[in-house]
Amino acid sequence: MGVLSNLEPVGVFRFFEEICGIPHGSSDTKRISDYLVRFAENRGLRYIQDECNNVIIFKDGTDGYEDSKPVMLQGHMDMVCEKDADCDIDFEKDGLKLRLENGIISADGTTLGGDDGIAVAFALAILDSDDIPHPPLECVFTVDEEIGMLGAAEIDCSPLKSRTMLNLDSEDEGYLLVSCAGGACVTCHIPVEYENDDGDSAILKVTMDGLTGGHSGVEIIKQRANADKQIARLLYNIGRDISYRLITIQGGLKDNAIPNSSEAYVLIKPENVDNFVKLAEKCEQIFRHEFENTDPDMKVRVERVSEVQNVIDSGKTAHCICSGIKVMTENSGEQVIRSLMMMPNGVQKMSQDIEELVQTSLNLGILKSIVPETNEVGLNEGGAGKGEVTASFSVRSSVQTEKEYLIDQLRCVANSANGHIDVQGDYPAWEYRHDSPLRDIMVDVFEKQYGRKPVIQALHAGVECGLFAGKMPGLDCVSFGPDMKDIHTSRESMDVASVQRTWRYTLGILERLK
Repeated sequence: MGVLSNLEPVGVFRFFEEICGIPHGSSDTKRISDYLVRFAENRGLRYIQDECNNVIIFKDGTDGYEDSKPVMLQGHMDMVCEKDADCDIDFEKDGLKLRLENGIISADGTTLGGDDGIAVAFALAILDSDDIPHPPLECVFTVDEEIGMLGAAEIDCSPLKSRTMLNLDSEDEGYLLVSCAGGACVTCHIPVEYENDDGDSAILKVTMDGLTGGHSGVEIIKQRANADKQIARLLYNIGRDISYRLITIQGGLKDNAIPNSSEAYVLIKPENVDNFVKLAEKCEQIFRHEFENTDPDMKVRVERVSEVQNVIDSGKTAHCICSGIKVMTENSGEQVIRSLMMMPNGVQKMSQDIEELVQTSLNLGILKSIVPETNEVGLNEGGAGKGEVTASFSVRSSVQTEKEYLIDQLRCVANSANGHIDVQGDYPAWEYRHDSPLRDIMVDVFEKQYGRKPVIQALHAGVECGLFAGKMPGLDCVSFGPDMKDIHTSRESMDVASVQRTWRYTLGILERLK
């Protein structure tokens, strides 16, 4: 007897527990995909399973709904696999150990996979039932959502006739998600030349840290300082008063995270060191004043060092002696700083449709100095060498054309420095629809069942709805789901009562879609 056997609705919790018994982490979806295929075959339902393991299951409309327009139920079958250090579960071999305490479902020492196993369970329970009124159904189960929405990106939507889609991948009951940002990772490549410095000079390591950082989607609205942008600003300001030569500049680890630290190495005449330090301290005061509410712990440090470390992209260490060090040419260094200064960053536009929603933004997340083939002092024997500085941005917008405009801006800046850009992971925006019959129905059903209005919400990050909207012109889509907490952690939990209410709500919506 299963842990969830006594819970209503029986079908939902039975299928959810069966799903939890099958390993189904991202990139390990063959078994759960085959489980869905067997489900369809055992019930005589038409299905499609593609090479990526995406599955589509079709079911005719019930009595009175035979001629209704088809409706898509959509969710993803993969889960994030995280566990406590002392947990002995092997996610590739073992099912989850479910717990039910005080109306809350969790897993013992691991993620629960309610994101998005509950969507799969809802769809299977509806497909399995003979007494739930519904239009013709197209149930779409995608793979590898958690590692880049890979299944949704690859799925062939041509067999789908639906233009109404219920996505069950939200974690807050009472919130209806109606829009999300499209996005792309854009890397700007700025070519640089290196040369020998023939004089006796000092090496300074400039560090900016203590910034708050955060997620570049949901937290970009908080207007926190970006360490990569601020260190470029600092070096630009100092360079207006005294001369120095840039050796390297770098910061950040992920394009979708606001960098909280950055560093640069510069070469400078010894007699200018004290002045450099004073100007850096002045800049720190200015920055701390500007960001006193968002980044109160921001610090700028300047220290004299004898070598430059951890600047080669290959992971080797570059040891640079003070005499004869390889540095960027004066023009290259200036071009790098000018380019970083001109590159847009942060919130670009707020939505006029949804209050306090960021419509368009970008985040400089990774800044790297990449040198060519090197000897122990950093470059080819003899003279100049060629390398580059790369700046990687996460670009987001819920309006496709505005995203494209930002990419073009970055392209223009890179081109002005004789560089170029690479665009990867481009996915479309799910734009807000002013005329959404589905949203109107869902609001009405919610008010009747709950006695209050739902919250209409948009997300400044990507969800699968955006990919489907891009592939299926005219798609009317809303995302919703029951309450879940601490998803993607070993503390993940799902509220039983919320699942029950959301189930009744889902059936009420289907009944209205006649």
